Amino acid sequence: MLGKLDWSAIPFDEPIPLVTAVILAVVIAGVLGWVTVKGYWPYLWRDWITSVDHKRIGVMYMALSLVMLIRGFSDAIMMRSQQALAVGGAQGYLPPSHYDQIFSAHGTIMIFFVAMTFMVGLMNFVVPLQLGIRDVAFPTLNSVSLWLTASGVLLTNMSLVIGEFARTGWLVYPPLSELKFSPGVGVDYYLWSIQISGVGTLLAGVNLVTTILKMRAPGMDLMRMPVFCWTALAANLLIVAAFPILTASLAMLLLDRYLGFHFFTNELGGNPMMFVNLIWAWGHPEVYILVLPAFGVFSEVTATFSGKPLFGYRSMVMATMAICVLSFMVWLHHFFTMGAGADVNAVFGVMSMIIAVPTGVKIFNWLFTLYGGRVRFHVPVLWAIGFMITFVIGGMTGVLLAVPPADFVLHNSLFLVAHFHNVVIGGVLFGAFAGYSYWFPKAFGFPLDERLGKAAFWCWFIGFYVTFLPLYAVGLMGMTRRMQHTDNPLWTPWLLVSGVGAVIIMAGIGFQIAQLVVSIRNRHRTRDTTGDPWNGRTLEWSTASPPPFYNFASMPVVEGIDAYWTMKARGVERVEHEYEAIELPRNSPTGFVTAFFAVVMGFALIWHIWWMVILGLLGAFVTFMVFAWRKQDEYEVSPDELAQLEREHAEGLA
Repeated sequence: MLGKLDWSAIPFDEPIPLVTAVILAVVIAGVLGWVTVKGYWPYLWRDWITSVDHKRIGVMYMALSLVMLIRGFSDAIMMRSQQALAVGGAQGYLPPSHYDQIFSAHGTIMIFFVAMTFMVGLMNFVVPLQLGIRDVAFPTLNSVSLWLTASGVLLTNMSLVIGEFARTGWLVYPPLSELKFSPGVGVDYYLWSIQISGVGTLLAGVNLVTTILKMRAPGMDLMRMPVFCWTALAANLLIVAAFPILTASLAMLLLDRYLGFHFFTNELGGNPMMFVNLIWAWGHPEVYILVLPAFGVFSEVTATFSGKPLFGYRSMVMATMAICVLSFMVWLHHFFTMGAGADVNAVFGVMSMIIAVPTGVKIFNWLFTLYGGRVRFHVPVLWAIGFMITFVIGGMTGVLLAVPPADFVLHNSLFLVAHFHNVVIGGVLFGAFAGYSYWFPKAFGFPLDERLGKAAFWCWFIGFYVTFLPLYAVGLMGMTRRMQHTDNPLWTPWLLVSGVGAVIIMAGIGFQIAQLVVSIRNRHRTRDTTGDPWNGRTLEWSTASPPPFYNFASMPVVEGIDAYWTMKARGVERVEHEYEAIELPRNSPTGFVTAFFAVVMGFALIWHIWWMVILGLLGAFVTFMVFAWRKQDEYEVSPDELAQLEREHAEGLA
């Protein structure tokens, strides 16, 4: 009846996951109870859960990401403390099986559900506003994308309490991930979580590529788009091209595990290295899927806060698209030690060095943008400067690892872990935080607290170096990654310092939480009445803060790069003349309901509950049929209603 599921799936003998689960259950029950007592359910259902407004969907993506950041960081600080404590005779507090689950979950959560989710949310919120349009190309599909991502998040977190997570690392390499060596449900949790959320990400990529290429304001040709839109286009082209590779790779592994296929079982004619090739043919473009939108954020931030146009706009666009193409030609540097031969390694080593060139172009352009400008050192600028310093260091260590002989020495060491975090934290997370603090007043109508924001930045910046510079050192000393216990006491001081760095980063997260609380508490006093608190250059700053549900009462006409800056120079800003009726999509529960059935189906597949699998598939099919046969999918806002809404807004500003 329940397949492989029984009471042994609950970790009664492991206090850490059990206590964590109880705390989470209490917190969730408290939140749900508070929402019920306050009577917020109708509002949440109407304005958020069933919303197809790109702005609300973007905010929900980012909120989900920030919640998962706390979960992913809790895994990180457990790893750092375990390695600092478990030396020689001391075994630490995490048993090997639990430690293996933690480092697998940490990588999975941070890449798929923090960095990826935040960047997709940021693109969802910003791109239509910068393009001067009212929504994305497929609004309901956008909601489906969000809720499928949330389904993957839920399944991953369910593994904390029911069963286990993968103990294979975040890329589930065979043969370790094959049924023979991982007979439990941990790898299945990973595979179905990523397959379901990956479908959501692929749909989001198709949606945003279509939006950027087909839906721009009058006069906005491609070479007048903001650089953030260019980086979003490049990132989503990579999603459309690369995510099918991930889906196919994981599907083959699922067939190995569920139906006895032998794609990757070495002793039965399969080839595990084929999986490694396929997963990194997706995995290296994924690095640029994450970092390209962050590059766009830094382009917007440096131009806005230096009070001058971005230096070298055309070279920025060319560098962005060069990275988009070259990112598919370097994947083999992740496994130079596979024995491919000197010729293959040399080609991929050279390509890995070449891809650093367009990134260097971007760094110089940002520096030249700041140079000679009247730079205002608000929090987003601090994140941008911190990124430039940190990312250059990470890039140099990456070029070192692109040299095959050096990689043979450093491969699988903590030097590699430090390099990867150097790029992902210094590039992607710093970019996410820059975008978060930059566009927050646009999303909510009030800014984040500057003092606490600067404290958070310095904790993250200093904490990052204190955490990861020691890992470069122990990596050069020969310490490999994924070690739950060490026998070399010479490594211990470095690991202790690294643990202190993790505590400093934790203080940074604490300041960010306090910043949000204080900013919400003071929101009436700090409310933005201009819609343009930073004296911005692009079209999102021409709307109210937060933007109305229709974004623009009348479509802006673009006459050059930095469209809103041009309008302000000509003195037109928000002057509206004639309004026309507009059609907007109706809210739809399709995304939420589909995600519910996706969770049911995914959970059932993990535990081999076949009747539940059929119910989940049937429910998802019926949901799509109902959506396909809907009679009214849009509603009209009349010119009179638009004029009234705009008058009310103008009175509010006065």
